Amino acid sequence: MHSGSELYARARQRMPGGTQLLSKRPEMFLPGGWPSYYSWAKGVVVADLDGRTYIDMSICGIGACLLGFADADVNQAVHAAVDKASLCTLNCPEEVELADLLCELHPWAAMVRYARCGGEALAVAVRIARAYTGRDVVAFCGYHGWQDWYLAANLAEDDALTGHLLPGLAPNGVPRGLTGTAFPFRYNRVDELEAIVAAHPGKLAAVVMEPLREREPEDGFLERVLETAHRAGAVLVFDEVTSGWRLAIGGAHLNYGVAPDMAVFAKAISNGHPMAAIVGTEPVMQAAQTSFISSTYWTDRVGPAAALATIRKLRQHRVPAYLAEIGNRVKDGWAEAARRAGLDIAVSGIAPLPRFAIQHPQAQAARTLFTQLMLENGYLATNAFYATFAHQPGHIDGYLSACEEAFRTVAQALAEGTVEAQLHGPVAHTGFARLTS
Repeated sequence: MHSGSELYARARQRMPGGTQLLSKRPEMFLPGGWPSYYSWAKGVVVADLDGRTYIDMSICGIGACLLGFADADVNQAVHAAVDKASLCTLNCPEEVELADLLCELHPWAAMVRYARCGGEALAVAVRIARAYTGRDVVAFCGYHGWQDWYLAANLAEDDALTGHLLPGLAPNGVPRGLTGTAFPFRYNRVDELEAIVAAHPGKLAAVVMEPLREREPEDGFLERVLETAHRAGAVLVFDEVTSGWRLAIGGAHLNYGVAPDMAVFAKAISNGHPMAAIVGTEPVMQAAQTSFISSTYWTDRVGPAAALATIRKLRQHRVPAYLAEIGNRVKDGWAEAARRAGLDIAVSGIAPLPRFAIQHPQAQAARTLFTQLMLENGYLATNAFYATFAHQPGHIDGYLSACEEAFRTVAQALAEGTVEAQLHGPVAHTGFARLTS
């Protein structure tokens, strides 16, 4: 068995960038120190290839494992699906059962299509919206993946997506012919959406947005987005890939009483098993029949079986309420620990997805030092926390105690100008900076 560092060195030779998901690259956390691979994971405990175990207080499977890793109930459903054949010549009945459940949870919706990850599901939604309207232009707010329709926004100017959650999204390989088909607007700025509509009369196919991410919508914002989209003859698509299931059983938009034309789910819908769903109104969804949208592995049995088991457990245990409780404890705990340690931080984000930012010119180096210190103390930790049902009060207590100790060390290092000297490797990479070395 290779060590994690040895295996990652091999991976860099075999796979461009070393990992399939940018958010899992060790350089994003602690270059040279973050464990690259896991041997097993259960609940919130992760074991690396070198025999060490950690409590995951970071991004917890990039937000996919809402119930915790290897949840027993979901695993049981998946094992049963595999035993009965995960794929065959016919269709699995679970996909119809899941469609019924998704429409029950979203009474405004009547039809469902499936995919197996968020990025491709959003591409499906945009394709359907363009087919329905016969138009090309998309206005969007938030981060929506790697597909051409989205990155086309960066063809006209290199920084069109800067400040849109994740800057530096390179459009290399995106056809230049897509220039002028995607335009961003900022959250709570409906005036920017209205300006896009005015600049492209009769051309807007869809408005794609996360109903919330870092903060709550201002009064009337989502309603005005819906009104603006429909007045322009466009389809409103809510991207619930990240927000879905954390704040409500279903989409977070259910809490605001604003019904889109389509909503897209992935990540937490199936607790770590590949699954995505596009739910929508019948007139809009039927437009899928006028385009070619089809893929073999969209018909596998594991995804729907995992989603059904996950949703049932989320409902049974009222998981969103628990996530809010855990997340708020972490937010309040960060603020108090930083105050006692003398470290200036700003805490933000919705309860299940909080984050903090160190307020200092050397913030990125300081955040890297925090991760290093927490790792040495047995925690996978960065400046963001994805709450799960597997996080227990004892996990939070131990973590916050370790945070205060790490905050104190970071504050002292900043005061003495020794942050980078205390790092065992380089400062962590940021955003979508490309790895060229």
